[in-house]
Amino acid sequence: MPQSTVREPLSPWPFVGLVGLACVAFLIGATPVAVGAPWWAISLLVVLWLVALLLAITWFTTRPRAVALLPVVVAVVWLATVVGGARLLDWA
Repeated sequence: MPQSTVREPLSPWPFVGLVGLACVAFLIGATPVAVGAPWWAISLLVVLWLVALLLAITWFTTRPRAVALLPVVVAVVWLATVVGGARLLDWA
């Protein structure tokens, strides 16, 4: 009878990271309505979000805790972009 291999339990952190990325996607999507940011700023934020999503998919099993940090990084960049654009570039 073949022996079954014991699998390591799946970490919850990558799922937390993907849920966080979904939340940040809504922030980025609402930015032109709430702040009036120009199209190029929104495009750059969307590209950053897509890069973070690709990283999250590739790191899902190898770096689960790093996946959980990705939405935090993207949210901080989004906040800096919105606040900086509102103060320095008069988006508000």
